[in-house]
Amino acid sequence: MIRNREQGTKVSKPIIRISVISISLAIVVNLITVAIVTGFQNEIRTKITSFNAPLFISKAGTVGFYDCEPIYKNGFNRNDIAKIEGLAAINNVSYKPALLQSDKFQDKIKLASGKDSLISRQEIAGIIMKGVEQNYNWDFIKSNLTQGRIPNFKASQVSNEILISEKICQQLNFKLNEEIAAFYVKNQPVQRRYKIVGIFKTGLEEYDKKILFCDLREVQKMNDYGISSSIEIADTLSTNGSLIVKASISGSMENLQFDWGNGRDMYSGFYLNTIKDTSIRLIVYQMDYNLNTAKAMDTAYLKIKTIRNFPASTLLKNEDRTLQKTVIKANLSELTDGTTKVKIESKEGAGNYQDFIAGMEVHISNWKDLEKVEEALKSKLEMHPTSQGELLQVSSILENEGDLFAWLSFLDYNVMIILFLMLIIGIINVGSAMLVLIVMRTNFIGMLKAMGATNWSIRKVFLYQASYLILKGLLYGNIIGVSLCLVQAQFGLFSLDPAVYYLDKVPVELTIFNWLGINLLTFFVCLTALLLPSYVVTRISPSKAIRFN
Repeated sequence: MIRNREQGTKVSKPIIRISVISISLAIVVNLITVAIVTGFQNEIRTKITSFNAPLFISKAGTVGFYDCEPIYKNGFNRNDIAKIEGLAAINNVSYKPALLQSDKFQDKIKLASGKDSLISRQEIAGIIMKGVEQNYNWDFIKSNLTQGRIPNFKASQVSNEILISEKICQQLNFKLNEEIAAFYVKNQPVQRRYKIVGIFKTGLEEYDKKILFCDLREVQKMNDYGISSSIEIADTLSTNGSLIVKASISGSMENLQFDWGNGRDMYSGFYLNTIKDTSIRLIVYQMDYNLNTAKAMDTAYLKIKTIRNFPASTLLKNEDRTLQKTVIKANLSELTDGTTKVKIESKEGAGNYQDFIAGMEVHISNWKDLEKVEEALKSKLEMHPTSQGELLQVSSILENEGDLFAWLSFLDYNVMIILFLMLIIGIINVGSAMLVLIVMRTNFIGMLKAMGATNWSIRKVFLYQASYLILKGLLYGNIIGVSLCLVQAQFGLFSLDPAVYYLDKVPVELTIFNWLGINLLTFFVCLTALLLPSYVVTRISPSKAIRFN
């Protein structure tokens, strides 16, 4: 019957072709839909979790990644955490907002007349400095590196090497190996210089335009983590005419004691009545009154150099009674009594900023293990104070990027709707073809019934024939659908707007499980649905069917 090309050809052939084409179309659309949505979800998820890990450990109460209070990086046993099944790596990170400023450069604009005109431009851009260590997982960035190399963060000193996106470079006219200026907002604006050693382009414009990778120690220092100290001279004399020497502390001011050379006490400064050649040392301690212990946090120095001794009260003052001070360079200034110059040189303490971070990124081996690893981390960290008495929290990328992942999840509903509609189309067309085949074989059915064939055995004959049509449609549809997916994956013919879709081309990812599932679903759903039209066989009378023409 399948190979019979004569009986009822004019009537059945077009309908059978339509049914085969409809099955082919359904499988093509379903394969492409599932491949694009799966590829899109995985690509977006990979890019987001490469910039911000699936899980993030931070101080309790933290709302977002970029505004975290510092935590002590060795406050808990990492070896215990590393044993959690599914956990791949833990990376220390810190963030700091900054402004990048370009040098003046020439650019072309198109006038209303249509002519090009040269203008001089100087652009600025707000970015987030992401500080990472040398052992950071650079695989994702390496795969999207367009120029240069990965930074080398040496252990001996803070590196000024940075990784920057192609988007920022285009906006600010930056080039590879160029030194650029970054400005930080602190008590006073601070400018730092960095060297671009690598340029990347991920296509995830939301992050490309704001994330810049640098040395973790640079961000720790710019964030004033921990405690750092220096010794400074007050701008005015005391009421008794003495020079006021005081400690300048950045960072935590709680439970501090100061050692000016005579042991620890609570005084953060002292009076100097006579100006003379001397060196002053300050050690800053942080007290733990519960344990009655003191820990040295930082050491700073101040050097006063003069050729003679004289009273501090004779130092020259301005009209507002502030000391006449000449700043020679950073940390070096000069006072005078009119005849003798006094050089004052301060040496800041190294601080303990390197002991603190914004948080820890936690990477996992498999996305499906996210909830399991999150629960395991929470049970070990949350509500368990660290060695410094800090309370930590574990947050998921699903919380911090909730809107984005809700959008990705919503795509699954689109897939189900498309699969359902295409299956309905296939069922209707194959069902129509089966009814036509039954009508065209009415005499055949009557003869089989007259010879004693059961209704079910006759129905199976037409179900087998319908199965052949479905398989034929699946074959053609798979050839077309898989070919289109391979072409797009290889050549990226269809592009996207990164500003809208976070990607610059349509991603496709068709796994063997998805491919097999779609084909089996289509075949068995269509075949099961054909049980109803095959019921027509039971309504055919043998005597009337044999006479049917």
